[in-house]
Amino acid sequence: MSERSQKAVSEFVSEAQENIDALGRDLLRLDRGGQEQSPDLLNAVFRAAHTLKGLSSMFGVERMARLAHALEDLLDEVRMGRRELDTGVLDLLLEAPEIFARIIAEESEGRLPETAEAATLLAERLRARSPAAAAVPSGDPLEALQLPPGVRGVLTEYEEHRLRANVQKGVALVRVKVSFSLEAFDRELAELNGRLKKLGEVVSTLPSSDATDRQAIAFELLFASREPVATILREAGAGAAVEPVPVQLGGFPPVPRRSAEPPGGPRQAAPAPPAPGPVSVALSPTPEAGPGEPPSLRSASQSVRVDIHKLDRLMNVVGELVLIRSSLAAQADRAKAERADAALGGELQLLSRALERKLAELQAGILEVRMVPLEQVFDKLARMVRKLAREVGKEIDFVVAGGDVELDKLIVEELSDPLMHLIRNSIDHGIEPPEVRSRVGKPEVGRVRLEAAQRGNHVRIVVEDDGAGLDEERIRQVAVERGLATGEALSSLSRREVLNLVFTPGFSTARQVTALSGRGVGLDVVKTNIAELSGIIDLATTRGLGTRFEITLPVTLAILRALVVSVARRAYAIPLNSVLEILEVRADEVRTLSTREVISLRGATLPLLRLSAFLRLSAAAQPSRFFVVVVGLAQERLGIAVEELLGQQDIVVKPLGRPLAGVRGIAGATDLGGRRTVLVLDVGAIIEEVITPERIGEGVAREG
Repeated sequence: MSERSQKAVSEFVSEAQENIDALGRDLLRLDRGGQEQSPDLLNAVFRAAHTLKGLSSMFGVERMARLAHALEDLLDEVRMGRRELDTGVLDLLLEAPEIFARIIAEESEGRLPETAEAATLLAERLRARSPAAAAVPSGDPLEALQLPPGVRGVLTEYEEHRLRANVQKGVALVRVKVSFSLEAFDRELAELNGRLKKLGEVVSTLPSSDATDRQAIAFELLFASREPVATILREAGAGAAVEPVPVQLGGFPPVPRRSAEPPGGPRQAAPAPPAPGPVSVALSPTPEAGPGEPPSLRSASQSVRVDIHKLDRLMNVVGELVLIRSSLAAQADRAKAERADAALGGELQLLSRALERKLAELQAGILEVRMVPLEQVFDKLARMVRKLAREVGKEIDFVVAGGDVELDKLIVEELSDPLMHLIRNSIDHGIEPPEVRSRVGKPEVGRVRLEAAQRGNHVRIVVEDDGAGLDEERIRQVAVERGLATGEALSSLSRREVLNLVFTPGFSTARQVTALSGRGVGLDVVKTNIAELSGIIDLATTRGLGTRFEITLPVTLAILRALVVSVARRAYAIPLNSVLEILEVRADEVRTLSTREVISLRGATLPLLRLSAFLRLSAAAQPSRFFVVVVGLAQERLGIAVEELLGQQDIVVKPLGRPLAGVRGIAGATDLGGRRTVLVLDVGAIIEEVITPERIGEGVAREG
């Protein structure tokens, strides 16, 4: 594929994904909206489908265009009041985002269109739900409104529908007349709409001929609200005129139907004769440009789309600049120490510090651009929960918090599958059927909570349910049956170590295979994926009350501040965001507890790892004093024994390549300058390796 066509595919995928995410998010909001649906929300969903139809047609993805067209037609029936948004319709609508996502994945990867049949079938089912257009019944409530003929004649079918709906609900209708300067009318009109929507519904916006200033433009808004006229006037602001629309027993004859269209910007209308007695305030427009100056053509959008791989390249360049800055600083120190040219050495140091500050700003800016909110994943999971709950016949209250917490884009993308596995496990294994919950005194509706919170340089993500909890005895039984551990080995394990057996490859307590789980694949994949992100997962459960999974992840893996240490005359980098403190320890302070070396830290026992032994290096004789780097993730703590501390440095972590990618405890490599390449330690993997026993009796497969 040529560079130009590849760029076009990237643009299509990016824009389509934004609309698919918006479509799925707003459909879920409709699901939570109950009987009284927001017209604005219905229109937002309709516009997303309409945009996807146009976008896919323009790009030539016909299977997506046909599905979007069918979706748009059904949504139009719903927003026009001809089709009720019941559970069946909503279930059908919520299938569309998943198929759309599969289609753009195929387009992005250049794969054959395997989604064609699924898209066609769903389009047919959507069309089957769309009834034939029905005529407006006699006794049209719109006829009771004393609207000027010039206004009534330009209303769209949708706007007439919204007027009828409000009249039938007994909501009062008012006309809001405003005037703005030509240079600022688009922004000020949008702001006015935003203020009025807090009080009711803006049904229609029409241009008016009332403006007397040649540098101004007037509008008339039909606004439905239960608020008093004085309240509406106050929200509309100075310069607005608000007058109620009278209602009479008779009315105008029915107006022929026009094609439906979404409520949009101003349209041409015949001049509307002023009604007597409006509540008004004198208008004083404030032009922002001088007479005769043309309005600005600048875009209102202040955002651009950037491929994450371009940001990766920029981050690598920043890393190289950091190394150059370090070399420059070393040269400045040497020049000043040798006193060959003290003035030059001092000047170089000043320049080096200035460069360091600017590089820090550049680094922070790139990191900020890479950050995206977790709600991108959470919204997709909410749709999945709704679907899975119906498949297994359970009622689930899915509670989400912390969707605004931000993580590196690449980490967020890799989180989808682990979180999906955990939530699916909660629904299938954790939450009991409604009749069982009722029998044990629980609410019939099960609760699954997904929560994210930032903790310094890490993010904690919790998946928790109020289900049956894990059966510890069943875990022990399965471990023995599948040869994962001997009974003797299990008897010496702590409760936490027994529970962690569920992360062993091939482990499953399911007594039968279901559509969701029971095939021995799931939690081991979760643990592996989290470990690849330099994270750690922890499990807690109470029988009969529920299960809690807690994931701790770094905010970014792109560029890190690292502590450089030395063992066996080799340098290694430890990510500083996992370093809690550094100790100097005497050899006689180390003791052995159940085959593990430990030290005491403020009255607590801290497991000790000798880095040279972990990496199988030939170390010199044990010194009488050495350094211990205390690292931690979540509630886990570990002391790493090293020989020297070489200082701190910003590093860019680069992958080791496929042959070495599976080495446990190593996250990648980095260049420290001066042609020194060192390995970067994976603190999460090391903690897992040390805290969890290396083997749990015969037959335990060790990862890595």
